[in-house]
Amino acid sequence: MSSMCYLVQQSVSIVVRSLNSDNFCSGWGFSGWYVGMAAGLKRDPIVILRIDGEDLLEFINSPAYEPEMVAIFSKIEQSEETLHDNIVKAFQNLTVEQGMPPPSDSWVMSDIVEPALESCALGENCGKPVSQETFLLEFKRAAEHVAQRLKELPVIVAHSENTFDGSSIRRLLSNKFELDKSLNTALQSIPKDKTGKLPKEHLQLALDLVAPLAGLPPLGALNEMDNLILDAFKMVAADDGKAVKEDEFKKLLTEILGAVMLQLESNPILVSSNSVVHEPLACSSTLLTPSS
Repeated sequence: MSSMCYLVQQSVSIVVRSLNSDNFCSGWGFSGWYVGMAAGLKRDPIVILRIDGEDLLEFINSPAYEPEMVAIFSKIEQSEETLHDNIVKAFQNLTVEQGMPPPSDSWVMSDIVEPALESCALGENCGKPVSQETFLLEFKRAAEHVAQRLKELPVIVAHSENTFDGSSIRRLLSNKFELDKSLNTALQSIPKDKTGKLPKEHLQLALDLVAPLAGLPPLGALNEMDNLILDAFKMVAADDGKAVKEDEFKKLLTEILGAVMLQLESNPILVSSNSVVHEPLACSSTLLTPSS
């Protein structure tokens, strides 16, 4: 395994594992951008993956290959698409679990995928519309070349997952002291009308202020969560243009939190992100040992 080491920010829980390997590096480092990303993730663990082509080879030779690639092909198939276009789009639909680093990263496309496609010589079918059978055969061949390229140039990926399951909201609602404290703090930032009441249209602002303690992302950060929260706003008629007293405002905000909690408990939302780590740092005695 590579001797490159990476420095881990202390406030982030890091788990290090190498795909299909028992070897671990003594530390992992981030550029300023990744430190910012990690800080934004707060408690979410970041798993550092070393993608070296082994998992990709395992996937294309597994029983899951054909049904999963047929599903991807049916999703991307267009009559004017060429074989090359279909294969590129198919790689864009693979995940790190299948052994593919994020193709959204320009370096992955320019230094891994495109050179592999050039080396596998798609041939006379390259510029023509393609059948499902041809696609499955040629994609597997292309994936073998991508796996070889990954073996030569392993890609380090910072992978994080966060599940919004309502548990943080339940903890907040079950602690009356913390709930009252957070609601009172939020209300200090909510403008009142001339009568001293709080416009219901500001419930969105209040929820954003309480969101960190409730384990929720800010409105606008996650579409699936936005839809769920907006449904809760509709439940309390947040857009009816009325203003209410402080106690009623707190009650409405608590009802919104409760509605969101029940929805998340029934249907948790899983969010994952993958980012290629481009900047290795030299090993030194100041490196932290990642926790497992």
